[in-house]
Amino acid sequence: MYSKVLKAILAAIPFVFNANVQAQVPDNATHIPVSEIMTVFENLGDTLDQQIRIVDVGDDINVGVGVLRRVGQRTEGEAVRTIVHYNITEVYYVLSGSGILVTGGDQTDPVELPPDGHSVTVLIGPSGLRTVTSGQEQTIVAGDIVIIPAGVTHGFRHIQDQITYLAVRVDHAQVLPAGYAHPSLE
Repeated sequence: MYSKVLKAILAAIPFVFNANVQAQVPDNATHIPVSEIMTVFENLGDTLDQQIRIVDVGDDINVGVGVLRRVGQRTEGEAVRTIVHYNITEVYYVLSGSGILVTGGDQTDPVELPPDGHSVTVLIGPSGLRTVTSGQEQTIVAGDIVIIPAGVTHGFRHIQDQITYLAVRVDHAQVLPAGYAHPSLE
């Protein structure tokens, strides 16, 4: 069932973000088969996040699709270390596992990610880390979808065992490299 939902989500992306576009409309769709998703997933190694592909969908918007796996963690107390992306809206589709996701809240201890690092140049664009209190907590499980607008801090308070999810990254500033394909796909 999840593969049907996933296919529907991926198929709808170009239409959702190009519904009112008059100029620079792509004339073709981008298909990311499950074999490519699994190839990149199997090559995660010790990393948390890998971009599968980044596509220019027209009207100065790029869309990236990444696969992420986070393993068990627990943050005690009220404060949670989070990340904020300045130009990227993320849509998470949870494939397996569960976790308590914290979004928004009061921010302290800002640290900017290095602008020339792989995370910024290929995965998530300009971003920073924040310690957050009083954020909104929600348990997310396999099959759930979460939309995180650019500028909203987010991070996990608790992951029991692991959580694996796809991240569709809408890049309205075109800071991610259009045409990128994960090296394991070449």
